Amino acid sequence: MNYKKYLYVGLLLIGLALAIAACSSPATPTVVPTVQECPTCPEAPACPTAEPCPTPVVLVPEIEAAWAGSGHADSTAEAFRHWDGDDPQEVPTGCAQCHSDTGFEDFVGADGSTPGVVDAAQPVSNGITCEACHNEVAVALDTVTFPSGVAVNDLGPEARCVACHTGRASGSSIDNAIATNVLTDTLDTVSADLRFTNIHYFAAAATQYGTVTGGGYQYADQTYDGKFLHADNLNTCISCHDQHTLEIKVELCQECHSNVASAEDLVKIRMNGSTEDYNGNGDTTEGIAAELTGLQDVTLKAIQAYAKEVAKAPVAYDPATYPYFINDTNDNGVVDAEESSADGAAYASWTARMLKAAYNYQLSVKDPGAYAHNAKYVIELLYDSIADLNTQLSTPIDMTAMHRIDAGHFAATEMAFRDWDAEGEVPATCSKCHSAAGLPLFVKEAAASSDKVTGVTIAQPVSQGFECQTCHDVTQFPATYTVAGAKFPSGAVLTFGEGAPANLCITCHQGRESTVSVNKAIGDLPADTVSADLRFRNPHYFGAGATLFGTEAKGAYEFTGKDYLGHHAHVDAGQSCVTCHDSHELGVNTELCLACHPGNQGPETIRMGTTDYDGDANTTEGIYDEVATEAELLYAAIQKYANDVAKSPLVYAGSSYPYFFIDTNANGSADPEEMTRDNAFASWTPNLLRAAYNYQWVQKDPGAFVHNGKYILQVLYDSIQAVRGDVTTLTRPPVAAP
Repeated sequence: MNYKKYLYVGLLLIGLALAIAACSSPATPTVVPTVQECPTCPEAPACPTAEPCPTPVVLVPEIEAAWAGSGHADSTAEAFRHWDGDDPQEVPTGCAQCHSDTGFEDFVGADGSTPGVVDAAQPVSNGITCEACHNEVAVALDTVTFPSGVAVNDLGPEARCVACHTGRASGSSIDNAIATNVLTDTLDTVSADLRFTNIHYFAAAATQYGTVTGGGYQYADQTYDGKFLHADNLNTCISCHDQHTLEIKVELCQECHSNVASAEDLVKIRMNGSTEDYNGNGDTTEGIAAELTGLQDVTLKAIQAYAKEVAKAPVAYDPATYPYFINDTNDNGVVDAEESSADGAAYASWTARMLKAAYNYQLSVKDPGAYAHNAKYVIELLYDSIADLNTQLSTPIDMTAMHRIDAGHFAATEMAFRDWDAEGEVPATCSKCHSAAGLPLFVKEAAASSDKVTGVTIAQPVSQGFECQTCHDVTQFPATYTVAGAKFPSGAVLTFGEGAPANLCITCHQGRESTVSVNKAIGDLPADTVSADLRFRNPHYFGAGATLFGTEAKGAYEFTGKDYLGHHAHVDAGQSCVTCHDSHELGVNTELCLACHPGNQGPETIRMGTTDYDGDANTTEGIYDEVATEAELLYAAIQKYANDVAKSPLVYAGSSYPYFFIDTNANGSADPEEMTRDNAFASWTPNLLRAAYNYQWVQKDPGAFVHNGKYILQVLYDSIQAVRGDVTTLTRPPVAAP
């Protein structure tokens, strides 16, 4: 029963507690504070971009093996061992660019330094390693500045080669040395302050770019070949050389040069455009390399003769003994052991003139591939060096058999190709015949035209003369392009026959004016009245095709009411350009002439018939002399007419555009101060213009006497008559009745 007692007591206590709670006062509520707004979390900083992983240099075993046998990997070579004995043992900044791998990386800026300069001496190297050329910065290299200060752009991958094959001096270095020592006007004075300037070694890029970068010493008033343009796709270092072995890709040479079986045969190469005897030894079949060697021998001979006679100190040369030009104490012409090892062995009796020639000689020797890189440029440098030294020798070197430049189509130094150097391209109006690429384009477009002769021209790069593909269809070599005929400036379409090779010749050799264009310029102006609206019309140069076709082409000016001879129909053996001329050398096949004209010394002495056309009573002289005399009579008549009718003295200068000038001192001769464009003759009458045009035509077609001699005599006769000259003793060739 006790548990019930406990239960009652518990319930009683609970009830009492509830009663007390109900009777107590209500509790005061607690104020809950306002919750503060959480601040915005700051934006987390961006994670830094990770540095890109360097491109791994993948060592392809075949490439590594190829490189290992090259000059770039020859750790024993002087090019890399030269500084072993220095303290500290390092390559100085002036040499490190090309004689240490880290130096080249410094030069291009691959180490983070300023590109274009080596900032610090570099550790001695064991060769040029993969990393030097195969890093991202070196791969991007595209421009190289040569010692002359000229920068060549857009080089592409070969920029890495060019950067170390520019040489370390240029022609301007020589001029600077001469000017610094105040020797510009005393070229033959020995100066103790002059020393030999060495272009350095394997300056192949300087040779290849020629006058563009001025690696050689270029004499004033001379023009020089620019960059040597080889065949298409073979104009860079790495198109001809394997970039790892450095060997020449002989298999590419063999595609065009059938006489090349190995690299040793490369010296035998001589192109059809190289027809002259450059070194004067009488051999025009030897390789162009032999021509260079011959000129080198003569150049050294001239240097030694000059040293002995002018500098009064004999000199000898040894390509393996620095500084190469050594005092020849025993005057035997060679460097002996005791001379090269003697104190003060270096030649020191330099004059400015001798320094120029010695520099060019060294350039030719230290680029053993010069014959392939740019033979013509080096030929010009050596030829000019000999000629300059000759001016001071009591017994000059005989240069009568030597040649400086090529025949016309390949004479890259002539204005026919150099006139646009400053502009950088040949304009469309000139590119057909004055660029290597212009004629092929014109022929291609003409073949596609409705009349098969009207082509198209565009501006073209400046050329170093014509190339094989200028006239030859390389897909069918040695065939030339097939041309149906040629449209002449008069509008006439003329041909030697469908597809005849000579049609290609007359596509360019036709002049640029005609009777038609001269008449259009004159209009209906009175024949003998000066007009300010007239200017000289230049027919252009070597318009032989128009001369040959006579009145059919109307290249020369034909006077109204006169009849003229047409195509000069020679015998079959000599009726076209390519039967009379060598198509490369351009010389006349005189043996062919003499087969029909025995007893003559050449074309100039040939004549057919006994008519005295020029009125000098000589009926045995060649037709050349008949034309020459009438041209002289025309010039005299032009000058008299200019004085008497145009009231302005006139003079002609065949080498200075625009050729006819005011004779300000009235002495009848073209003086230097008169031969300027500002002094161009301007008092033209129609008849004076017609006569002057024909005089220029004859002057600019030096073969006119043989191309169509009687037609030219008709033109000269009528021109003399038009300017009131005396023709009473002259005979005008008749036009044969049809």
